[in-house]
Amino acid sequence: MRHEPIDKEFFSANRKRLISKLKPNALAVFNSNDVMPTNADGVLGFIQNSDLYYLTGIHQEESMLVLCPGFPDKKYREILFLREPNELLEKWEGHKLTKKEATEISGVATVVWVSGFEKLFHHMMTMGGVEQVYLNTNEHYRSEVVVQSRDARFIEWCKKNYPLHAYNRVAPVMGELRKVKQPREIELMQKACEITECGFRRILKYVRPGVMEYEIEAELVHEFKRLGSKGFAYPPIIAAGVNNVILHYVENSRQCRAGDLILLDVAAEYANYNADMTRTIPVSGRFTARQKEVYNAVLRIKRQAARMLRPGVLYFEFQKEIEKLMEAELLKLKLIDKTDIKNQNPESPALKKYFYHGTSHMLGLDVHDVGNMHAKVAVGSVWTIEPGIYIKEEGFGIRLENNIVIGKSKNFDLMQHIPVEVEEIEEIMNSKKKK
Repeated sequence: MRHEPIDKEFFSANRKRLISKLKPNALAVFNSNDVMPTNADGVLGFIQNSDLYYLTGIHQEESMLVLCPGFPDKKYREILFLREPNELLEKWEGHKLTKKEATEISGVATVVWVSGFEKLFHHMMTMGGVEQVYLNTNEHYRSEVVVQSRDARFIEWCKKNYPLHAYNRVAPVMGELRKVKQPREIELMQKACEITECGFRRILKYVRPGVMEYEIEAELVHEFKRLGSKGFAYPPIIAAGVNNVILHYVENSRQCRAGDLILLDVAAEYANYNADMTRTIPVSGRFTARQKEVYNAVLRIKRQAARMLRPGVLYFEFQKEIEKLMEAELLKLKLIDKTDIKNQNPESPALKKYFYHGTSHMLGLDVHDVGNMHAKVAVGSVWTIEPGIYIKEEGFGIRLENNIVIGKSKNFDLMQHIPVEVEEIEEIMNSKKKK
């Protein structure tokens, strides 16, 4: 484990909060994510199911959590199922959690090897008074699932073997719980932002004409991992020149040339919690007058947006207000004119040519975190603020992004110390370069 310990009481409290939202006579099941294959005997790095992690702190494959708060035998009201360690497995893959270690991490007292799941689960489903079964699905509004997940397979298996129980979706409940961050979560996200800041400051000293996008990526991952992160919170976007008008450019293979801007959408994770930062910097260390003009327009919108996203606001109404601000800035920049606005299609307004994405999303254990985007913005939720202007005909785009905690009286910027002003960025880039 690279990160500082998280007290098991945090995970125990999360389970209690979930249980309080379930119907009477309920049972809930959470599965770990699959280990995903590549080719031959290769596999991708394991990423834990974020709901299972939120409830247990366990970061191990083939794990399961069963909650049955009304079960007659108290020791089976919370059960963590784990892959059983053995000498051969340890030789090939390293240490696997013992039952005692799993309890120390999660606070779950009853730990059973996953090989015993079906027998115990059958007993609980048939003898425990269970009527309502909560199963997990990925219901994120941007999800485009193209593989059958472990959860999906389990739903098929469970309904086939226990067809007369009443089934419920646990995803909306988990989304509501995870939407509002607890103080410990804010601390971990702040740490992810601080590590991100260190990486960005390193890059400001490193960038120069002739450097490759992938070399910048290497500098960042070095700094992130050096400071206790597992690495990038998401595939890094390091887009120089014409590449920075592409929202999800991840090839990172171009040479950075004098006069180019580099759009850096890069951030670290810490303890599975994510930061999400975007900055745009000049390869040569100085913005041109036009680049600075557009940059400051984006910065003004970012600052106004961070003040406008407040408790009780509806996100999609907020987005419309940001688009009004953007329209005014684009007029000043002479990218659109009043005739464009007068003749625009309301379904595809003129500003969309230069600003073609949402301004914000929730952030947490997932970069695009779970929660109902149509619900009112809640105190304690964490959001990105990320306006951008992309001018393909001029060969550059600019996006700026910070992470804010929605506060009762005012918002708190987790990235308030990360350089964003033109003058500060230029000053750092033109100070003594790192050898």
